[in-house]
This record gives sequence, structure tokens and C-alpha cells, in this order.
Amino acid sequence: MPRDTFHDASDDALLILYANGDTEAARALTLRLTPKVFGHAYRMLGDRAEAEDVSQEALIRLWKQAKVWRQGEAKVTTWLYRVVANLCTDRLRKTKGVALDAVPEPEDNALSAAEGMQHKARVDALQDALNTLPDRQKQAVILRHIEGMTNPEIAEIMEIGIEAVESLTARGKRGLAKALAGRKDELGYSDD
Repeated sequence: MPRDTFHDASDDALLILYANGDTEAARALTLRLTPKVFGHAYRMLGDRAEAEDVSQEALIRLWKQAKVWRQGEAKVTTWLYRVVANLCTDRLRKTKGVALDAVPEPEDNALSAAEGMQHKARVDALQDALNTLPDRQKQAVILRHIEGMTNPEIAEIMEIGIEAVESLTARGKRGLAKALAGRKDELGYSDD
């Protein structure tokens, strides 16, 4: 397949092409999926190095799955998010009781120093608040409100019902609100 058509190709098509020996398709799919996979892992783990390891492991598992991929049974991204979630859950279980290192977000050069500090404070506050949630609530909130997935997609990834997703998300949002209560002024939010 010509390189310029990879942009419009589905994830399934690229995975099938890779399974048939097209390394350019693998490169295109990797470039497409890595930011999503890394972002989800980072939000779940709160640690950049751990998230990079999980992302790499998840993509390796995807490449191993390519030869036996059954197109149409599940979306590649749904399968991949489930793998990432499972890998993150395994790592979180191993580190329960141990504080995760707080890794600062890279500074955006377009922001002033004060804006950069404000942004970092908000990101850190959100990550700290996410880390107070039980793992399943945290995962549901991240998938819904940060990754922008629908409840049916989340239900498939988490292997639960839609009502359970709604419940986890609602409880997670309440937990975040409680964890962030009283920090509006500190984080530079106003009622305007």
C-alpha cells in the first residue's frame, strides 16, 4: 500500500498489512497509537518511565497478535486499551502501598513561566486526585473524561456492563471533586 494512503487506512487494515509483511504499515500504526497508549498508561500510573514500559509492552503484544487478528471482532484500539489497562493494573498491584514518583509534565514553550507553573499545578493536582481513586474508578474516569471514550467502549475495555461504567465514572467524579475541594483559588479557577 502506498505510504500516503496509510493516513486513511483503518487500524485493522494496517494491522493486517503488517501481518502480511508490510513494515511501513506497522510504522504508521505505531505512530498513530503510541500517543494514545502512552497517555492512558501515564494517567493510570502517574509515572513516565513506567508508562513508556507499558506502552512498549502493549504494542509488542499487538504485533504478536497480528498474525491471528480476527478483523471485525474488536477494534484494535479497544483491544489495545484493555491490554494497557491490564498491564497498568498489574503494575499498580505490585506497587500498592508505595508512593508513585511524581514526574512533571514537559513545559510548553508557548506558555509564560507563570502560565507554565499554573498548568503544572493543575496537572499535578489532577494526577494527585486521580491517584486517590480506587483503580477501577480511576480507569473509568480516565477513559471517559480524558480519553473521550463512550460508555459502551469503556464497558468493552473494562469487561463490565454500561451501568457499571456509569456508576464507576460517577463515583470517580465525586471522589475527584472531594479530593480537589477547596483548591479552586489555589489552582487559578474562578466562577467567571
